Amino acid sequence: MTRFIHDQFAKQYLRELLAPLGTIATNKEVASEVRYIDLFFTPFAGENPRRDDLGLLGRLTTTPALFEPFRNPISKSEIRTCLLKLLTLQQEWERQANRDQTRISENQLPRLWILTPTASANLLESCNAIADEAGIYFCGDIFKTAFIVIHQLPVTPETLWLRLLGRGSVQRQAVLELEALPPDLPLRADIIKLVRTLISLLTKRQQNQQDLDREDRELIMTLTEMYEEAMADIRQEAKAEGKAEGKAEGRVEGKAESNRSFVEAMLETRFGAVDGELAAIVESIASLSAAESTPLLLNSSRAELLARFSSTSE
Repeated sequence: MTRFIHDQFAKQYLRELLAPLGTIATNKEVASEVRYIDLFFTPFAGENPRRDDLGLLGRLTTTPALFEPFRNPISKSEIRTCLLKLLTLQQEWERQANRDQTRISENQLPRLWILTPTASANLLESCNAIADEAGIYFCGDIFKTAFIVIHQLPVTPETLWLRLLGRGSVQRQAVLELEALPPDLPLRADIIKLVRTLISLLTKRQQNQQDLDREDRELIMTLTEMYEEAMADIRQEAKAEGKAEGKAEGRVEGKAESNRSFVEAMLETRFGAVDGELAAIVESIASLSAAESTPLLLNSSRAELLARFSSTSE
C-alpha cells in the first residue's frame, strides 16, 4: 500500500529534521499490549539555534514529545490508540520517578502531537480540541495532546516543514517552496533527497502496475517537471555564461550536485545501496538530460546500467 511508503517517509523526514535538536526513537515500544510510537523525541538541554530554522515544527520540540503523523485524516479509533500510547508512556515515567525517589512535574511529561492532513469540526469538537492558532488545536491540558491540521496551516515559511507532510496540492506547493530555498540552507539538500526518494518509490510502484491514487500521480508529475526544469537550467546557464570568467561555475556546480544526489537516491532506492560499481557511473547518468536519465533509472536493471555506463565512466 502507498500508505506504508508515505508513513516511512514521514518518519525518516521528521527524524532528519529533529536529529540536531534532540534524541530520536522511532517505533518506540511501550508497555502493556505491545504498541509502537511512530517517533519519540527528547530535546537536548539548552538553547539550539537549529530550532528556529524549523519554524512551527521547531516550536513543538521544546519538551519531550510523541509525533504521530497520518497520511489520511485521523479517525476516532486512531486518536484513542495515540492517547493510549501517550498515557502508558507517561505512567512509565511516573513509576520510574517513584522508584528513583524523585519528582516529575507536569511540564516534564511528554506531549502528543497528532499530525493529520484534515480533521472535521465534529471530530475536533468531540475531543474538546480548541483552536490556538490556524491549524493548531489543543485538547484539555491534562491530556497534553494537540492536533496539527496541516491543510489549515497558513502558507508561510514558518509552516513549510509541516506542510511537506500534507497531501495533494498542499504537499505539491510545499515541495515547490522547498526547491526554491537557498542552496546553503541547513537540511535543504537532505530533505530534497528524501522527497525525491519518496517519488522514486511511488514511481517504481506505478511502473510495476500497482495502483496509485490521483494525488500521488500528480505529485510524481510535479517532481518530474521540476527535475526536468532544473536540468534545462543547468544546460542553459552553462551555455550562456560558461565563457564569463567562471561567473556561472558556482551556480551550475550547485545544480549539478543536486542532479548527482537525485541519481544516487534513485539508485539506492532501486538496488539497496550505491556500491563502488554504481558510484562509478553516477556522473555519466547525471550528465544525461532528464528525459533520457529518468526512464533508465526507473526501468533498467543493475546489469543493464553497468553495461551501458561502465565504459563511459572509465
